Amino acid sequence: MAGPGGKFWIHDKLSTPAVHHQSFKALWETKWKPLVSHLAPNRASHDIMLTQRLIGSATWACTHSCSAPPKTSSRWWMKSSRSRDLKEPYDWDEYAQCFFPKAEELVAEATSAKKAGDKPKASELYLWVYTGFGALPDRPIPGPEIREAAPRLGDGQRRRPKGPRVGTPPISFSYMAYTSSPCTKSPSRTPSTPAPATAPPSQPSTTLPLGASSTAKVPLVIIFTGLDGYRTELAVWKEGWRQVGCATLIVEIPGTGDNPGLASDPASPDRVWSSMFDWVAAQPEIDQSRVVNWGFSTGGYYSIRLAHTHADKLRCAVALGGGCHYMFDPVWLDNADHLEYPFDLAHTLCYKFGYGKDFERFKKEAMDKFSLLNDGTLDKPCAKLLLVNGTEDEIFPIDDYHLCLQHGSPKRARFIRDRKHMGEPESFMVILQELFSVLDIKGHPGKFLSTLPFQPKY
Repeated sequence: MAGPGGKFWIHDKLSTPAVHHQSFKALWETKWKPLVSHLAPNRASHDIMLTQRLIGSATWACTHSCSAPPKTSSRWWMKSSRSRDLKEPYDWDEYAQCFFPKAEELVAEATSAKKAGDKPKASELYLWVYTGFGALPDRPIPGPEIREAAPRLGDGQRRRPKGPRVGTPPISFSYMAYTSSPCTKSPSRTPSTPAPATAPPSQPSTTLPLGASSTAKVPLVIIFTGLDGYRTELAVWKEGWRQVGCATLIVEIPGTGDNPGLASDPASPDRVWSSMFDWVAAQPEIDQSRVVNWGFSTGGYYSIRLAHTHADKLRCAVALGGGCHYMFDPVWLDNADHLEYPFDLAHTLCYKFGYGKDFERFKKEAMDKFSLLNDGTLDKPCAKLLLVNGTEDEIFPIDDYHLCLQHGSPKRARFIRDRKHMGEPESFMVILQELFSVLDIKGHPGKFLSTLPFQPKY
């Protein structure tokens, strides 16, 4: 480990619970209310991204996704949840019920906007609907019995594609055939549905928008989502990449969303990614020599693995706020539930990696089973790999990146001093500068970040 005496870098902080774990009232007052209260144009990228995270956090219990709810929606939700005096350990079914009335209201408003031809408004409102209650079945927790107990969740699932499809530019949902060894899904997961891709368009199509073609090929940025921010939420990045001439492909990670990989099988993502690259190779608009990957948070774990298992497919991979070994340490897992994450992180990871409610078994087996050090991955040659995180990360230990640098091919790293998970806001500038250089893109990261939606319009 990176700390003195072989301890975690933030070892002395592990035993101090964050104030926001005291209750939902404390969570609102200390983390979310300041963000909602200070929504304003032209704020720094840090405020932008924190505000975007508010949406998922304020619309479902396990999220810190990259989008943000209208002030009225978040305050309405908070009034509902505070009236119930919710505290840890939370009843996720009770929590989820707080969102249904507002989500149903937004369904009606979005449908009316679409009928009136107001596509921007319809798109944004449909996305709120998905975030409000359509996302619930996709989450690693609550368990399948709770997801199935909410009869209105399917409505959100059906409406999820509507927001992206009626937006400008639209996101196309492309069915990928899994051409490698079979990818067995966990019984609790829903059947695979399309993964979104966007490219510089002149007019939209059912797959990649026009503008990119076999004679005008474009680079591709493959984005791996995290534990709780999924492809619909991370679509906030598509416009910036579109403006600099890049296609984007946003993919959920095993154990979340619609990824068909078996969560409990450490090798299942390799088969999924092989099939993904088969699909990419069949897209005539993509410049196969300029494909990069960017993994967010838990997605960073998969980016590190991808850089080693599919090095020949990538020009570069970026792991932002990920882990590889110590993230599975029992000592870390025993403390993670009361640190930076808004909710019970370790138990959510337990679900995500296929252990359900058996947290003790997860702690006992996870490091041996999923560590990229123990399985030999880190000692293999890899594609160009950039590791970025905050030194004070309380979700995945910075110690993992120190470990990465000591194994296998030489790698690049930027540790953002005194920042927590993902090293925001400085990390985004670092990564964009790197990817612009790797992809031979002329552009300014600051202008790119200005395309991120941080204040709801409707």
